[in-house]
Amino acid sequence: MIMDPIPYSRQSINEDDIAMVTDTMGSDFLTQGPKINEFERAIEKELGVNYAVTCSSGTAALHLAYSAAGINSDSLGIVPAITFVATANALRYLGAEVRICDVDPETGLICPDALELEIKKADKSLKSGNNISVPVSFAGRVAPLSVCADIGQKKNFTVIEDASHSPGAWTEDGGTKYNSASGHYALASTLSFHPVKHICAGEGGAVVTNDSELAQRANRLRSHGINRPYNESDEMPWYYEQIDLGWNYRLTDLQASLGISQISRLKDFLLKRKEIAKRYDQILSKKPFTDYITPPPYDDGHAWHLYVIQILEKKHRNLAYKFLKERNIFTQIHYIPVYRHPYYKKLLGDIKLHGAESYFESCLSIPLFPDLTVQEQDRVIEGLELFLEKG
Repeated sequence: MIMDPIPYSRQSINEDDIAMVTDTMGSDFLTQGPKINEFERAIEKELGVNYAVTCSSGTAALHLAYSAAGINSDSLGIVPAITFVATANALRYLGAEVRICDVDPETGLICPDALELEIKKADKSLKSGNNISVPVSFAGRVAPLSVCADIGQKKNFTVIEDASHSPGAWTEDGGTKYNSASGHYALASTLSFHPVKHICAGEGGAVVTNDSELAQRANRLRSHGINRPYNESDEMPWYYEQIDLGWNYRLTDLQASLGISQISRLKDFLLKRKEIAKRYDQILSKKPFTDYITPPPYDDGHAWHLYVIQILEKKHRNLAYKFLKERNIFTQIHYIPVYRHPYYKKLLGDIKLHGAESYFESCLSIPLFPDLTVQEQDRVIEGLELFLEKG
């Protein structure tokens, strides 16, 4: 009997989402209309941040954030080895130097000691005082932003958080709770609205910040670098001028409409993700599973974008992927270390970082998304158990 496929992740779309988009399709604006502003205000309210600037993708958000922060060809950006390549690519779009630092082998998060080492190694060759580190709040767990900010402050390295995996995530620092993408430690954070993310807009992204100047620059850069200095009451309300060399990174009203509907469901999405993660944790933290796999450390502040297990026998990771796929259970590898990709190998030479290699060789993202049913989760667990039994 062929079972229905279970993807590692997928969007959750309901009738309210469809109705919101349909209403916008019948309106006067399909792009550059009022839904953009409405979506941005909803993001600001939900995340408790002063400014949100939406754009066409999570990659565009990174590009805008870096550029608005003043990153250029004289700058250095340090990114963790375990992330999607866009985190590094957006630095290269601006001609910046990229360095890769190691990660915690258990969580995949940036390793502060490795970050400090990379900053020290780069110290004498820095061309500018405008440099950044980009901690990634990977899989839904908040990166060590406070430590990264403290390390960077000594050498004038600004923190920009890649928060594509973590809206709604939180952690504590000295007894104080702070949210991912809140601007508490980072100059800016970036979001993605890809279908597998917490908030789906089809595609899309946002730069969120508490810095008004950075928000203004990002706003201008997303639309060709154009500024409109006059309003309707002025003599020339039509007048505009290009100040910077920007891009066409605008989000459409159709996408914003879906995003507005989705963000109203974010708390429910987070609750469902947490329930699924907790059930995985309760089952996979017991024998026979603990003899073969390590589940991710459970944390209430985790937003659970991904549920990444680690296969103790690393040679079995690829076998597990294939075994589950044959049973229509789809998993994924998050991520191939950035330095392993041919482009970065050519750019940076041969690199091998212990924490990143350890994480990569054993990681397997198993299905987790809000609409995953108990029956589907049972299939995933049973598939894992059957694989382990067969050895």
